[in-house]
Amino acid sequence: MPSADLAEATEAAHQDGATLWLPEHTSRIRLLELTAEAEQRNGLAPERLAEGLNWIAGPGDDTGVPPRALGTLDSDGLLPMRNFTPQRTAGRPKAKYEPDPHLLMLATRSDHPADWLRAGQALQHALLILTLHGLRASMLHQALEWPDLRSRMARALPQRGAPQMLLRAGYGPVGFPTPRRMPVPPTDQPVPEPAAAVA
Repeated sequence: MPSADLAEATEAAHQDGATLWLPEHTSRIRLLELTAEAEQRNGLAPERLAEGLNWIAGPGDDTGVPPRALGTLDSDGLLPMRNFTPQRTAGRPKAKYEPDPHLLMLATRSDHPADWLRAGQALQHALLILTLHGLRASMLHQALEWPDLRSRMARALPQRGAPQMLLRAGYGPVGFPTPRRMPVPPTDQPVPEPAAAVA
């Protein structure tokens, strides 16, 4: 990634009260290992598999994420992309991924509700900057969903803080568009005028 684009995204996150950090090689390997461990756990946890079934659209279903919109999996099995539900994503296409991906870690100083808000704003801001420069990003959030793995992710940070999102960023193909629901018309009806009093 061009350093100027990364610096702009980093500054955007900083303006919103978060840090966007580019891990060095050893930390990248560790973060990917933790992500792979989380993905393996997700595939063995019945409640996670059931949750995935609710997210992914089934045959003839017009709600949920279409399986084709999930993108490809790494043909070498090195990059742990979220597989959601194997029952609905069987036959998902594979592609050869870069062996050493660019990762970005979004973190906040502490981990309170106000920090979650800052993290969301910073993530939105950084993603818009990356998109503006023609870069793509995918979220490797699996390890953040397991408290023990999230704590281990925090140890990879250069300074104390709370990891909020791990991104894989770079250049790549345009993703498949996902459907949008039609807006629900407002149900507020004008309040009728009170009836005139009968004398």
